[in-house]
Amino acid sequence: MNDRADKKAARATADQVAREANVSRVAVSRAFNPNASLKPEKRDRILQVARELNYTPDMAARSLVTGRSHLVGMIVPDVCSPWESQEIDALTTALQAEGFATLLFKAKADFSMDPRLLTYMRGFNPDSVIAFTENILPDVLCGFLDRAVPIYVIYDDVTQFAGAASGTLYDRLLVRQKNGIEQAVALLQGYGVRRIAYLGGKAQSLANAERERTLKETLAERGMDAPIVLAGDYTYDTAYRATLDLFRIGDGADAIFAANDVGAFGAIDALRHELGLSVPEDVKVVGFDDIPQAHWKSYNLTTVRIDLEERVRALVRLILMRLRAPDATPFTETLNTRLIVRGTVG
Repeated sequence: MNDRADKKAARATADQVAREANVSRVAVSRAFNPNASLKPEKRDRILQVARELNYTPDMAARSLVTGRSHLVGMIVPDVCSPWESQEIDALTTALQAEGFATLLFKAKADFSMDPRLLTYMRGFNPDSVIAFTENILPDVLCGFLDRAVPIYVIYDDVTQFAGAASGTLYDRLLVRQKNGIEQAVALLQGYGVRRIAYLGGKAQSLANAERERTLKETLAERGMDAPIVLAGDYTYDTAYRATLDLFRIGDGADAIFAANDVGAFGAIDALRHELGLSVPEDVKVVGFDDIPQAHWKSYNLTTVRIDLEERVRALVRLILMRLRAPDATPFTETLNTRLIVRGTVG
């Protein structure tokens, strides 16, 4: 067996890689950090030698030295719905490009989090935690974190967020929904719409509550009647049934404003295929999010857009700013919404 094979039999050390590649130990460390400055040919040589010697960095040991785990926790309410799945994919990709790995934790159906999972999260000592679920309060989450400052995704009125006045340190991505909702209402009013039904999301969702509140406020400001509120849960089937009830049991509406695009799809299909109504001639439909399926020709949905790329960049900025200034006062990034006009209003 040759020397190279002998070295590969057991996991090598960084010093061995450095000697074999004729570089410094610091250069080996830099080669495994995608953000570190290193000539490409030098990095390629070090990584090639590392593969031949069966070397991988000991992340636990590196964490003890640097005080950083290069892990980001994500707490999400769902992993299968179109919006959450595309956001998880985009955010994971962006974080990996910055040298982070991700830990995914799923909340319960009521958006609460099992304390045992929070304890498990603490054991990984994450550098940051992004909470997509509003009902895990900062006081609770921070109690399970050692040094990480969590980031909360908050909608519209920050004072309405439970725990906002607690004094607990957390950073914020503030999503302003009002701009997009105002644009949608103005468009509907311009087409003569008078009766608007709001097809809601999950009752526990503060994002849904803020959408409903903002819609009511906007309608009042424009001298229009309050919306008919339909209970929903962000799913296609519930939206489909709610739309049937609205027209078969209730008095119908001129337009349906859905809390998300999937709900809008359910409403459109119920109107067209079950009720024999035309969209947008008989009933106009507006969604929320602008997921990729919204532009499909079968729906061609007018919707309020949350720009996913901007949202992901803002979250990554918050993580990096906090790591550079761990004791700073709360950071806030703000993201606006806008209306995307397609064929379901016209």
